Amino acid sequence: MAKSHLRLIRPHTEKRTVMPKRLPNADLRTREYLTEAEVERLLEATKGNRWGHRDGTMILVAYRHGLRAAELADLRWDQIDFTTATLHVRRVKQGSPSTHPILGDELRRLRRLQREQQPKSPFVFTSERAAPFTTAGFARMVERAGEQADLGFKAHPHMLRHACGFALASKGHDTRALQAYLGHKNIQHTVRYTELSPSRFRNFWRD
Repeated sequence: MAKSHLRLIRPHTEKRTVMPKRLPNADLRTREYLTEAEVERLLEATKGNRWGHRDGTMILVAYRHGLRAAELADLRWDQIDFTTATLHVRRVKQGSPSTHPILGDELRRLRRLQREQQPKSPFVFTSERAAPFTTAGFARMVERAGEQADLGFKAHPHMLRHACGFALASKGHDTRALQAYLGHKNIQHTVRYTELSPSRFRNFWRD
C-alpha cells in the first residue's frame, strides 16, 4: 500500500471526570473520639425516639465494650451471660476475643430488650423488620443522635470505640489491660489512648 494512502490513526482519548479525593477523617474533625459527657448526650437524645430503648442500648454497649459497628451488629444473645453478668466479645479484624463484665445499668437495659424483643431473634439488636441491625443502619442512627444532641460535628460509630479507649486510659488503666479489653493485636493501636490521656500530665505544675 502506498504511503499516500496511509492515515495516521490517533488513539481515542476519553475524557473522564476526576473525583476529588475524600479528606482524611483527621482533616474533617478536630478529634476522633467522644467524651463521656458527649456519650451521655447521645444517650439522652435517643430517649424520644420510637425505638429509643434499643438505640440507647446499642450506643451504651458499643461504648462500654469498645465494639466496632460490625461487632455490635453481629452481637448474639448467646454471648451474654445474665447469671454472671458477663459479655463474651468476639472481635473482627483478627482481634483477640475477651470476656467483659456488664454493669448493672447495662444489664437491666439488655434484660428489658430481650424481654420486649418481638419476634425473638438470636441477634441482640434487630430492625423493625426483625432483621439483624446493619452497620449502615447503626451509623445513620448515631449520626441522627449526634444531630439531636447538638454535638456540633458529625458523629459516627467508631467514635464510640475510641471513646471507650480514651475514657479507660483517662482513668489510669494499664496499657496492657486496655489492649486486651479492646482486642488489639498490636499494642501501638492502644498507645494512642494513653498518649491522649490528660492523666499523663496530672502532676505537672504541682509542687
